[in-house]
This record gives sequence, structure tokens and C-alpha cells, in this order.
Amino acid sequence: MKALQYLNKFLFVYRWKLIIGIVITVIARIFSLFTPRLVGNSMNAIEAYFKSPEKDIESLKHVLLLNILIIVGASLVSGFLTFLMRQTIINVSRFIEYDLKNEIYAHYQVLCSRFYKRNRTGDLMSRISEDVSKVRMYFGPALMYSINTLALFVIVISLMVSIAPTLTAYTLLPLPFLSVIIYKLSQAINRRSTVVQETLAKLSSFSQEAFSGIGIIKSYNLQPVVGEKFGALALESKNQNVALAKVQAWFFPLMILLIGCSNLLVIYVGGSQYIAGKIDIGVLAEFIIYVNMLTWPVATVGWVTSIVQQAEASQERINTFLQQKSSIENGSITTPISSPSICFDQVSFTYPDTGITALKDISFTLLPGETLGIVGKTGAGKSTLLELIARQYDPDQGQVQIGAIDAKKYDLNTLRNSMGYVPQNPFLFSETIEDNIRFGHHDATKKEIINAAEQAVVAHNIAGFHDGYQTLLGERGVTLSGGQIQRISIARAFIKNPLILLLDDCLSAVDADTEEQILKNINSFSANKTTCIVSHRISSVKQADKIIVLSEGQLVQQGTHEILIQEKGIYQELAQMQA
Repeated sequence: MKALQYLNKFLFVYRWKLIIGIVITVIARIFSLFTPRLVGNSMNAIEAYFKSPEKDIESLKHVLLLNILIIVGASLVSGFLTFLMRQTIINVSRFIEYDLKNEIYAHYQVLCSRFYKRNRTGDLMSRISEDVSKVRMYFGPALMYSINTLALFVIVISLMVSIAPTLTAYTLLPLPFLSVIIYKLSQAINRRSTVVQETLAKLSSFSQEAFSGIGIIKSYNLQPVVGEKFGALALESKNQNVALAKVQAWFFPLMILLIGCSNLLVIYVGGSQYIAGKIDIGVLAEFIIYVNMLTWPVATVGWVTSIVQQAEASQERINTFLQQKSSIENGSITTPISSPSICFDQVSFTYPDTGITALKDISFTLLPGETLGIVGKTGAGKSTLLELIARQYDPDQGQVQIGAIDAKKYDLNTLRNSMGYVPQNPFLFSETIEDNIRFGHHDATKKEIINAAEQAVVAHNIAGFHDGYQTLLGERGVTLSGGQIQRISIARAFIKNPLILLLDDCLSAVDADTEEQILKNINSFSANKTTCIVSHRISSVKQADKIIVLSEGQLVQQGTHEILIQEKGIYQELAQMQA
């Protein structure tokens, strides 16, 4: 249970609720033990009645009636306390589930882009949903039944020893065998539970990717191929779950078998002692009830063990992610950026996962209020350059300075709050258009949203929708065209009113006229801001104050459009091809 030790901090937070639950459990078990003792007394009273020459039936009726009333009353109190026990301990498990999910989600938020490129979305979802649900069972039913079983065992066995030590020893004889069986089965369950959760994560990842790429699947008529792969994964998941169920299925029958053996021992040994006059008939009846009272708790030992082992396997998977550290360390400067100048000082960067060197010894300076155009062929390192400015990654060598300060020294929230970033593949959420634009500025008014949409030249498209700005988008904005998605993303950046505006080839899906209108609005919008525009189109960058040309990660040309168009090189070639 090493992985589950991580959760002890939650137990400490809710310790008083748990302590109250434990106290209620102990009291409930004490009241439940009135029944066997009073049944034993009743049996002794009946035996005494038949042995007595007077045979006072009224006295016997009085004893039996009193015992029945006490049994009913004690059972009602025990039942009510058991209800309170469930309300206390099960509620704690829900609180811990809530806290753990929030902790995992918060940790996901601080992890860097590298982490998300190495892990599949379905696996991330599986750990925060399926795995946390398994862990909740450990805090809820497993903990509740463990406390219940422990309390019952301690109280019942103590009473049994005080009444008939020899008979108790024979009654508990099967327990060592039970311990060995539980130990062996638990190991098997732990191994198979880990495999089951890993298989489920694969199935979730595959399903998520298939649903996201359903358009490609249909256009290439790949439904049969994808269906086969899904079927293979589903079959593997079924086989692993069946293998786990086969091991779990041993628990309950073995528990019942061992309890049955205890009952036989009680009847045989207890009967022999009764015949020999060593115990009363009431003790024999009392012990049979005690053994049967232990049937369900003993049976739940297997179930609880199974839950704990599955929780252990799930928490180990969760811990693997929680132990991940972001390669982007947070800086200490929280003062808002006053000067949005950008300086690359001999910056080099290699992607750690692929080993591809994206940028090599890049140096340039961009003053506040200037616009930088970045062009180059595919794979030249253009998008990487913007990602370094936004600190999605940190350079291997050199410095990226914002306002003459190393970007690493800024608090990430402070740095990114000063930026508006429109990525190459913009992402829209399954919300309304208005809410998607408002992501850039949560307190934006309707007037500000409309103004941002007008600047991004998408307001007329939105007005044509039946629900206007309240139009609910499909996942990733699939209900819109590529150009509309790009322009809504630009509106999201506009409404933020950032000091630094980063545009990564975000005009590729719009026509030339719309592009020209948006560029005019960007020039007007960014008058006192620093703007970086990545584009394959010369038309998107020709008005920039400075243009740099990248090739295989190196800066091969820089200057204005007028200068570069006269130089032989990549820029001139691109301009001639596009002309």
C-alpha cells in the first residue's frame, strides 16, 4: 500500500469526521451484540424451565418478552447508528474524491507542453476519472467495512474468549488459512488491476482520437479498419477484466467455506462440551450466532482487499503523473511588464523528445510598438520561436528577453497575461461564440465582444447565424469553417488587449480581401504594442517594421520588405512564387 500513503494528508484533513465515524461504528457494533447474549440467556431460561419441577410459565414469558423487547430496541439503535456511520464515512470519501480530482487537474495545468506531447488525452482523462473513482472506493466502502469488521472482530472475539476460551480457539482455527489465502489473492489482484487500468486507458485514448478524427475516418472510408482496431482493444480489455474477475471470484466462496468450517467446529466442539457439562446450551447458541455475525465481515475482507489492491494500482498510476515536474520553472517577478520589447540573444533550442534542433543561434531585437514578420519554409522553426516567447519551452542556450529582462525570471501568469497568442491550429471550446471570444477577457461586455469580432472581420458571419453570438459550437469548433475558427481566435486575442501579440500563421484559411482588412485592423490595434506575425504569405508580413527569414532553424535574412525583396534568397523566391 505504498502508493496509497500519498493520500494520508487527506485523511488528516477529515480526521474528525473519520473519528466520529469510527466511534459511531464501535457503538453500533456494541448494540448489535445484545442479540446473541440475550438469545443465549433465553435458551438458558427455557432449559431451566424444563428442568424446574415448578415450571413457572409466567416467569419464563416475562424473561422472553423482556429479551425480545431489548433485542428489537438494540437492533433499531444499531441500525440508526449504522446509517450515521455510512453518512459520515461515505461522505468523507466524496470530499476526498473532490479534493484529489482538483489536485490532479491543478497539476495538469502547470505541466508544460512537453508533457502533453508525450501523453495521450485519453490516458489523462482515465487517470482523473476511472483511477480516482477506484481510489474513492478505498476511502469509502473499503474504509467503512474495514472499521466495521475490525470493531466487530475485536468486540466479538473478546466476548467469546471471556465466555469459553477453548471453544473460541477452535472457532477461530480457520482464520490463519484465511490470512494466507487473502495475501496470495491480493498479490494477483494488484497485478491484474494495474493491467486492467492500463488497458482501459488505451481504449479511452483510442476512442477519443477516433471521435475527434471522425471526419478523416469517414472521408478515407476507414470505418472498418478503425472498427477492427477498436474491437481488438475492447477484446483485450474484456480479457483482462475477465482475468481479474476470475481471481476476485475466489474470495467469497472461500470465505463462506471457512465460516462453514467454523460453524461445524462450534457445533461439534460446543456440543461435546455441553454434553460434558462444561458449558450451557445458551453458550452454544450464542457462539453459533457470533460465528454467523462474522460471516459477512469475513466475506467483505476479500472484497475490501480487492478494492484496496485496485485502489493501490490506480493511485500508483496517478502518482506517476503527480510526480511529473514541469520543465518550465516559474519566475519570481510579478510586476506587470511595462516595456514589451523582445530580444533574442544567441538562442538555440532542440526538442528533447525528437532531438530535432529547431533554432540555432538566433539573435534579433524588437522594440516596443514594432511589428516583426517571420517567414520561412515548413519546418524552419517559425512556430518554435513564438513558443519560446510565450515560454511554452525554454531555450537550451541564450536568452529570450522581454522588456530587457530574461523571460525565465517572470512569473508565468504575469508573462502570459501580457500576451495574446493565436496558434497555428486554433482551438475553440464547445461553448457559445460569445463565450469563446470572452476567454480572452472574462469580464468583457457584449459591446467589447462585438467590437473584437468586427476587428477580426468575423462579425458579419456571426450575425448570419440563427443564434448569433449565442450559437453553440461543436467540439473544437467543427460547426465552423477554418477561416471562421481562425478569425474568432483572433477576436479572442484582440479582446485581451495584450502588450505582445503573437500570431502564428493564423490567416492561412482566409481570402486575400479578408486578410487585408484584418492586417489593417492589426496595424491599428497594435500601434503601441509589439506584434509577431508568422506566415507563409509575403502579403501578411510586408508591412512589418522588421522581417526575419528562417531556414532549418537559422536566421538567414532580416530587414524590411523593401530591402529583402531586392536581395537574392528565400524571401525573394517566396515573393516571386506567390506573385
